[in-house]
Amino acid sequence: MKPLRVLSVFGTRPEAIKMCPLALELARRSALESLVCVTAQHREMLDSVLRTFGVRPDYDLDIMEAGQTLSSVTSKILDGLGAVLDEARPDLVLVHGDTTTAFAAALAAFYHQLPVGHVEAGLRTFDRWSPYPEEMNRRLVGRLAEYHFAPTARNRDNLLREAVDGSIFVTGNTVIDAMAYTVNPRPFACEALNRVDFRRRVIAMTCHRRENYGAPMEQIFSAVAQLAQSDPELTFVYPVHLSPVVQRAARAQLEGLANVLLTEPLDAMDMHKLISRSYLVLTDSGGLQEEAPALGKPVLVLRRETERPEAVEAGTVALAGVERETVIKMVRQLLDEPARYRAMAHAVNPYGDGQACRRIADAIEWRFGRAERPPEEFHPNRASPNL
Repeated sequence: MKPLRVLSVFGTRPEAIKMCPLALELARRSALESLVCVTAQHREMLDSVLRTFGVRPDYDLDIMEAGQTLSSVTSKILDGLGAVLDEARPDLVLVHGDTTTAFAAALAAFYHQLPVGHVEAGLRTFDRWSPYPEEMNRRLVGRLAEYHFAPTARNRDNLLREAVDGSIFVTGNTVIDAMAYTVNPRPFACEALNRVDFRRRVIAMTCHRRENYGAPMEQIFSAVAQLAQSDPELTFVYPVHLSPVVQRAARAQLEGLANVLLTEPLDAMDMHKLISRSYLVLTDSGGLQEEAPALGKPVLVLRRETERPEAVEAGTVALAGVERETVIKMVRQLLDEPARYRAMAHAVNPYGDGQACRRIADAIEWRFGRAERPPEEFHPNRASPNL
């Protein structure tokens, strides 16, 4: 029996961090042939992750351009991926999460009557406009996919309530697998980080989501500025997203503060090492809500809701919202109340044990007849365990 040809498609930095370890796992399997297509929805940030993991794409659509819109990204991926699918003739197309790349690639595969596997399936806020466009992207991919790889039992249950087609597997999240490649004692590639005194309390932060543009982002940055000015023993490290909107807002309020370090976006290795050496994390990102708890770091989410309620329930994450005074209050609580800090830092991460890539590969081999029976640790649909 010839190897099963699996084409993994991704295009942004967060997707790449979570899909590169899976692509490497698939490539190790003699029953599988692993191909990678990147859309380069994000170019520079994507390339840094590919270098970190040593993944060389077989196909590169290279779609990124200045001023790109959701419509232009979608149409370019549909057009470009069509030719890739005609040439590669994969047996399965894997997409990840909730990006425009994921939605457009799943749609292109559907138009070619190819089965789609959705990695990180089943996350929901139940608000189609927040996060935008991610919430609708992941719902649409869920309708197009036949194989759903859900990080948690809650994600599986969301899919069951929606009566999606195909098979659902609970696998854990591949971002935990990624840390086996990225967290190490070597110096930072970003030289500015090598000058940070991590004996002080360092707060790592990210803030870039579209729904935070404008007043919410101004409130968040104002909170950080006040915290930094009122407590010179703190150090904030903020890799600023390349979006011009984010750049302008961040520099207007944070540039020039002695204990706020604004850097260029970090590669996956530097970001994970920064988290591991920091005291806590402020973020509106989705991925950091999964990554930081694996390193024992409390996370305050700079959003009004999260599609990762398991982390809130587990106690590894707390919603801080976007109001200035609330953000300040919640940061000070973690700085001033050791018991509160320990409770979050020592809570069990609900996103798995670093074996998600193996579980996904096992499930693919079984569903496509490359393994005689399903792995004993999980079964499709309702029998999947609560990881």
